[in-house]
Amino acid sequence: MAAAATKATQRLAALLTGGDLRSAIAAINAREGASLPEIGAEQVIAQNVGPELAEKSAGARYPAIYVYCEGLANLLKEKFRAFSGKVYMAIEVRVSHDRQEAVGPMIQHYVEAMTELLERNRGEWAPGIYFTGGYKVEFGPIRHGGKNFLQSAKIRFELDASEN
Repeated sequence: MAAAATKATQRLAALLTGGDLRSAIAAINAREGASLPEIGAEQVIAQNVGPELAEKSAGARYPAIYVYCEGLANLLKEKFRAFSGKVYMAIEVRVSHDRQEAVGPMIQHYVEAMTELLERNRGEWAPGIYFTGGYKVEFGPIRHGGKNFLQSAKIRFELDASEN
């Protein structure tokens, strides 16, 4: 059962470190006249780490993307399978800036790039793991942290999974 969570997290991290996210960010920069920095592979972290701990332990680099599995539900949809149900995934985007008014537009543009990436990657992610395309975005409040101001947004979605 936990193998589905591991496979899904690894596949999501691979999607976010591939060239598709870079091209989505470049397209938003061109279209909106924004100047979003690219996101390198070292800024995509496959862990559920709070902002305070990330800054204290590893010296977080912004923007940062955290990908992780929030939970599993074995719904026994398919007979004779050890696991057939849902994998609940999250992408948490964190941005920081020294000016408060710059944080909101940055987080919205990064969320737009990631949701475009998800929309382009509907279907099979790995053997037995499927993304149907739905997601939910939650924006957190701006608070003190990072370079001065920090805001995060969480993109939640479900994967259908089955394994023997």
